Amino acid sequence: MKLYACSNCNRSLYFENSVCLNCKHPVGFDSKQLTMITLQSQNNTAEFSAVKTKSKYKYCLNKQYGNCNWLVPVESTADYCEACKLNRTIPPLTNPQNQPLWNKIEIAKHRLVYSLLRLGLPVEKKINNNDTGIAFDFLAELSPEEKIMTGHDNGVITLNINEADDAERARHKLDLGERYRTLLGHFRHEIGHYYWDALIRNTDLLSSFRSIFGDESMDYAEALNRYYHSEPNPDWQNDFISVYATAHPWEDWAETWAHYMHIMDTLETAYFFGMGLNTIEPAKDSIKTAITKDPYTVTDFNILFNMWVPLTFAVNNLNRSMGHSDFYPFVISEPVVKKLSFIHDVCKVNRDVK
Repeated sequence: MKLYACSNCNRSLYFENSVCLNCKHPVGFDSKQLTMITLQSQNNTAEFSAVKTKSKYKYCLNKQYGNCNWLVPVESTADYCEACKLNRTIPPLTNPQNQPLWNKIEIAKHRLVYSLLRLGLPVEKKINNNDTGIAFDFLAELSPEEKIMTGHDNGVITLNINEADDAERARHKLDLGERYRTLLGHFRHEIGHYYWDALIRNTDLLSSFRSIFGDESMDYAEALNRYYHSEPNPDWQNDFISVYATAHPWEDWAETWAHYMHIMDTLETAYFFGMGLNTIEPAKDSIKTAITKDPYTVTDFNILFNMWVPLTFAVNNLNRSMGHSDFYPFVISEPVVKKLSFIHDVCKVNRDVK
């Protein structure tokens, strides 16, 4: 994530801010320019003009719920921004418990869409049952017997809103023996399935995918059944980013895709903070790195990987100093680096084509 500042007073802004906490000017995110815009109101109307450019904007309709600060050009007939237009179903707000859960979901979803736009990937709204496009269904369980399963199906990403409940998510994490489970992680995993369909299926890249991830034509349901009813190979870390990635090549792709997005977004944040590492009392394996490049401009994934490893080692140590578990509790083997590099190249080709 980039760092943003109010163009009126130059104070730093969080990505989710809708007002500068210093000068009180309204602010919002322009998804076309990928930047925060400082605004001024227009005669007590719903229209705003940019302080610098005087361009006219209106807020996404979901601002009324306090979970969106994205902007829409005032001349547009659209009511919703590029992120919120993808919503097909939101939880019923007649239940007051649903609103705070939906708010958390929207924060994660907006960060997801930001990263997709930075990667130059196609972000389209699904129309009816078209084969292309993305639709989000955020669903609440109506009874204990009607379980909502988080997943992806032909561009439709379903999310059980209980995943936004920190206690529930922690329980699922423990029950499934996972090292990492966040709302943003869910979004990144499930959107990975969508982009496999969009970028790999029925393309010239399919044979390369199979040589790296395996043959996805194996029976998916049977593979998942085998995964859930057998012990994983104790050496799974030699070839996979997570134990769930061992279930099927599609899940290997989605898990690796999620980690690729973790890496890109975190390195972008570190770059805009000007972060670097240089241990004061270097051991044999001195920890050094200078994150001097915006990761979205780097063509060689190995350069990014060489920044990522020392950064995660340092932040893991910071987390331990605060009594927390590791920030990034994963080991990335050479085969996984190859998979991540493949994804990086796929995304780069897509940007170049555009």
